[in-house]
Amino acid sequence: MKKYLSLILQYLIFLGLGIFLIWWSMKSLSPEDMRSLKASLGSANYLLVLPAMCMIFLSHYSRALRWRIMLEPLGYQPSRANTFIAVLLGYFFNLLVPRMGEVVKCTTLAKYEKTPVEKLIGTMLAERALDVVCLLVSFGLAVGTQMDLMDSLLGEQLDKMRGGGAGMGRTVWLAFAGLVLGVSGYFLLRRLRHIAIIEKIWSLANGIWQGLTSIRLIERKPEFFLHTIFIWLMYLLSIRIGLYAMEPVSHLGMGPSLTLLWTGSLAMIATQGGIGAYQIAVQKSLSLYGVLPVAGLAFGWLLWAFQTVLMLVAGILCLIILPILNRDKA
Repeated sequence: MKKYLSLILQYLIFLGLGIFLIWWSMKSLSPEDMRSLKASLGSANYLLVLPAMCMIFLSHYSRALRWRIMLEPLGYQPSRANTFIAVLLGYFFNLLVPRMGEVVKCTTLAKYEKTPVEKLIGTMLAERALDVVCLLVSFGLAVGTQMDLMDSLLGEQLDKMRGGGAGMGRTVWLAFAGLVLGVSGYFLLRRLRHIAIIEKIWSLANGIWQGLTSIRLIERKPEFFLHTIFIWLMYLLSIRIGLYAMEPVSHLGMGPSLTLLWTGSLAMIATQGGIGAYQIAVQKSLSLYGVLPVAGLAFGWLLWAFQTVLMLVAGILCLIILPILNRDKA
């Protein structure tokens, strides 16, 4: 009973936060701003949203193939169809209930492919650890390729170098500072592990590390890492193509797309299905590039809507197809 109450409370908190963020982002909009917001969404080229949706779909299929590669050293080779459906159902249920998707993803494959749930959870931990690394890489690329913008935002002059070497100098300084902070943080956490909250952080970091090190058991490593690159490349290109769908942001290139990739990814886990948080994250990110707040908010709604609709439709179809596809196994 306590488990269900905790789940309901968690759902209400995440959903409530999302609704509050929607209200907060809308409350300052004047009637003219609201008309501009509706006009921006109404004038968007939704045909360009279709290839972006296809790229998201391809990334999920690639994720399913990567998951199969991770299961091979454990002696299991689930069908591509069931693995893909399990991945899609995971995203679908994550929209409905916080973290429910991971449970559904593993139990679905365990039911129809006779794979132990505990082994599936282990591979999922490795997947999540790798996603964290990829998210950090996208952040590093966004910063490294837009050093001038970052300098102006932070108000810092990391070096006084002139000419073409200036960017490289700033990048070296940032890399050095990141290394120092990382090493210092590691030893600080080790010394303070007796504190409860530090112990939780240490356990989380240790879990991620164990997940990453388990990848060494994978036999087809080149294919595994190619799938990983492909997944995040599809995420990035779906945003880049999506920018063409709305006139106020169509001039932006890969740099802003990288920024939207990592800020949007963080926002998707901040609230239930990213509602509210995703729109604000996109709006604030685009403001760095001179995009007006209303246009940035409109594009945030566009990106969030096409991803959410895609997963809702795919999830419902998978719930219908799954028992039909496996009627003999049932």
